[in-house]
Amino acid sequence: MTKIIGISSYYHDSAVALIDNGKIIYASQEERFSRIKHDKSFPLKALKNLLTYNDVKLSQIDKVVFFEKPFLKFERLIETYLDFAPKGFFQFLKAMPIWLNEKLFMKKIIIRELKKIDKKFDDKKVLFSEHHLSHAASCFYPSPFEKAVILTADGVGEWTTTSIALGDKNKIKILKEIQFPNSLGLLYSALTYYLGFKVNSGEYKLMGLAPYGEPKYTNLIKNNLIDIKEDGSFRLNQKYFNYSTGFTMTNDSFDDLFKKKKRESETEIQKFHMDIASSIQEVTEEIILKISMFIKKKYNIDNLCLAGGVALNCVANGKIYKKKVFKNIWVQPAAGDAGGALGAALAYWFLELKKKRVILKTDSMSASFLGDSYSNTNIEKDLKFLGAKFSKYKDSQIIKKTAKAILKGKAIGWFQGRMEYGPRALGNRSIVADPRNKKMQKVLNLKVKFRESFRPFAPAILKEHVSNWFEFNNESKYMLMVANVKKNKLTKNSFSRKRELKSINSIRSEVPSITHIDNSARIQTVDQNDNDLFYKLIKEFYKLTKVPILINTSFNIRGEPIVSSPKDAFNCFMGSNLDILVIGSFFLEKDKQDKKLKRDYRSSFKLD
Repeated sequence: MTKIIGISSYYHDSAVALIDNGKIIYASQEERFSRIKHDKSFPLKALKNLLTYNDVKLSQIDKVVFFEKPFLKFERLIETYLDFAPKGFFQFLKAMPIWLNEKLFMKKIIIRELKKIDKKFDDKKVLFSEHHLSHAASCFYPSPFEKAVILTADGVGEWTTTSIALGDKNKIKILKEIQFPNSLGLLYSALTYYLGFKVNSGEYKLMGLAPYGEPKYTNLIKNNLIDIKEDGSFRLNQKYFNYSTGFTMTNDSFDDLFKKKKRESETEIQKFHMDIASSIQEVTEEIILKISMFIKKKYNIDNLCLAGGVALNCVANGKIYKKKVFKNIWVQPAAGDAGGALGAALAYWFLELKKKRVILKTDSMSASFLGDSYSNTNIEKDLKFLGAKFSKYKDSQIIKKTAKAILKGKAIGWFQGRMEYGPRALGNRSIVADPRNKKMQKVLNLKVKFRESFRPFAPAILKEHVSNWFEFNNESKYMLMVANVKKNKLTKNSFSRKRELKSINSIRSEVPSITHIDNSARIQTVDQNDNDLFYKLIKEFYKLTKVPILINTSFNIRGEPIVSSPKDAFNCFMGSNLDILVIGSFFLEKDKQDKKLKRDYRSSFKLD
């Protein structure tokens, strides 16, 4: 048996993955263990968990593959400074010592970190992939397709920001690339920065804010910031950006173009900001659609695979689906840099070792439940140590009690099975609630998650009912597709074009707490074969209400990574306004806990 570990780190969302004879065995992000959101450090804690969980020693690992090539990145850095010189000289002076002392000798650093676990680790086992090849491998090899066109798009890898590749059986061939400084990911991040949100974290906020605005600035963006060709290729006007040579994403010319200064974080969001968000979202969708239509026409293949941070833009993904550009679409659930760890390992197995690929009917991601898990014995031990008061029930009882609690308007922390890989909670590290409750969207945002009021929540729906509730008739198990709520489920309010933050709590459908201001929702279809317990919970709620849907959001508060351990879950439960915690076979009620265990939880995490 050949065991390969993939690693991504040192930019954001560090992660590890393990494949054994080509089968994906384990994958998780460092942030879940370090409790630092988007942690970029070497994933030592995640690696230790990988080895412990799988009962394997580092000496038994055949290869360790890093997800990109630092020398190519260094080449890009040098050439960029030469191209823009003397501009950016101070950034150059700051960056060079870091590169010369650390990043340039990444192999040495990786080996040093690995030897913290095993001093006798064989240096020759460390190899390197390329950033966008890792992305391409991460989405094609686990996909259910024998042949597919692969589109990857993000901020930047070594040089590449967007790539088109062809996947065929066990081979991947990169066909076309767009290179730095021209980047759709960096354009989106620049607008994220301009709107006062955190880069590499706040892009989700921009996407959620966009429906409140009107795309008034689309032409201004297209006429000044980006030149878009008919095939979707593009060039950015560097006059307005600072990311190549400075320490910010945009510059004074950018502010002058939009006639307003950058919004400061946590200040009031105005209609202007909503319109900016709407405009850049529309431009992004236009580019993704143009590229998709171009590659469908050129290569005439029915299947599309997506990866890279831009592939997490589920609204754009939904537009590709709605336009029926491709017959089938598959998006890597860990589409960002975390997924590069898995892609690096898979690329080595199939491209270097030339191993035959086994293609599964759905996919080979195990529904993205690839992290660690806890037995009831370990959970009970941890809960007793923490001073928790709990009751233990059989699964069937847990399902009934939880469904009834949801029916009563309770917000539930739901912790079961293996942890999800990627940024979405998919039913194992989730907060669940009643989507019919008109107050629940506000309650969850402001009192449980402690985050911005405009942020939407996703519906987890029984797979067989999805077409009855949404303009969507397919699978979306990874919450990476947005579609509209069916018209027969909407109310009169939903047809109003008035979109303001204060109208967020208007009743737009039979399930108002998952219906966004534009009548859309980010769908998660739940299949019993993937997650039996979560499926049964939704089905029990369906029996009680005739609604086969639950609100599903990640089990954490703002600025906190998704909970990983029973301790994390209990701390979040006691530090937020969650009413109930269901963890394994154990049922905990807030009003039965020792009041001394309540804590100021928000101060533990930096705002994202």
